[in-house]
Amino acid sequence: MGKAQVTSGEQESVEKERAKRIRVERNIYKRTDMGAETYEVRAYVARKANGSPHHEYRYITGTLSDARDALTTLKAEVIAGKYRVPVVEPSGTDVANEEPRLDEWDDLTKVNDAIEGWRLNGWQDLSPSTTRRYISIFQVHVKDTIGKDRVSELTPYKVETYFRGLKDKGLSRSSVRQTRALLHRACSLASKWSERKLQNPIHDAGLPVWTLAEKGVDVRSPTAAELRKLLAAVPEENLRFASYLRLIAATGIRRGEAAAVCWEDLDLTKKKTVRINKSIVADVDGAKVRAPKSKASIRKLSIDAGTASLLRRLRAEAESAAKFGEFEVEPTHFCFASELPGTNPPHPDWFSHTFADLREQTKVASDIHLHSLRHWQSTALDSVLSPTQKQRRMGWSNSAAAQMDSTYTDTVEAEDVRAAEHIGGLLDGPPTKKSKS
Repeated sequence: MGKAQVTSGEQESVEKERAKRIRVERNIYKRTDMGAETYEVRAYVARKANGSPHHEYRYITGTLSDARDALTTLKAEVIAGKYRVPVVEPSGTDVANEEPRLDEWDDLTKVNDAIEGWRLNGWQDLSPSTTRRYISIFQVHVKDTIGKDRVSELTPYKVETYFRGLKDKGLSRSSVRQTRALLHRACSLASKWSERKLQNPIHDAGLPVWTLAEKGVDVRSPTAAELRKLLAAVPEENLRFASYLRLIAATGIRRGEAAAVCWEDLDLTKKKTVRINKSIVADVDGAKVRAPKSKASIRKLSIDAGTASLLRRLRAEAESAAKFGEFEVEPTHFCFASELPGTNPPHPDWFSHTFADLREQTKVASDIHLHSLRHWQSTALDSVLSPTQKQRRMGWSNSAAAQMDSTYTDTVEAEDVRAAEHIGGLLDGPPTKKSKS
């Protein structure tokens, strides 16, 4: 049978429906059917149990600027948890519509049972970001497919066929590798809990091969010109994000490390330094403060004059708001908190989303991400720092400088100041030539 013919009337109806919703910017649409100055804004909340995304919508009558402000407010409310969609964690009832078999580990044990057992006895040791990733993978790619199979009946061939099927659906190499990691650990635990009666079918199963063309675009380090363009495009009234972005560009610290900076971590006087001793991660229940990844992640970094000046403005803005809000700006308050006085940690996803919006508005290439600024920092330091001092400033765990004797403290500080001044010069750009009068 041939394809069904679409009548001219039906085609006209489809075109009219599309014309009602015209994209203006990222997550902002013009609604021609609701008035000349009506916009639809939407913010992603979470994935539903079936894997489909859930968004919150608002309809704004006014200017495009009003729509942007409404979108910013809506995103902040989502991050604050106001519209969260409950995340259904793996459980026996949700997985297989039956009670999980966690009292016996034998030939009837299913992959879903193994994952449920691991969730109850082991997931507590995982980082919040890893837990979120595993929940997403489980719900979308495992629960209703290989999860229903018995561990004893799986073979490396079946597992490899399953992985290839994921690739054929368009999953990236990284996503398939993470899926394999989830299955491998769960089945390994099932084997241990069964006293080796069960074998781990994932152990010998390999992954498909991705060609260079299939691997997608890598995250690229931006140029200094692109960075200056991004920094200059942040709206003057968004001092919070402007200073946050500048701090990351100036130091190369991770997005969670920057989000965790408190006022007591900053020395904005003569020395101009920032202390990194914690990080904020995105958890299922919101933002959480955690200890640094390693000892090398605990460090004090020099910052340039331009970055320090911006942070002083942010502090002054907070103190000015404190006078009207009848609160004090405490040393332990978070500098980049979404709400004053800053007792609650900011959600790191907000900064990533805001950066993506900024990148689109400035027409900067989409292969530049917030983490790309860290790559740029690493490259820019090559000309002014030795490899050892570069490792220390970046907070890499294999840094020999992390264990350096205190005898060299003055030398380390001097080199770090030189690095900060070099980076600041790149971010500020060459001085503007003054015309002769």
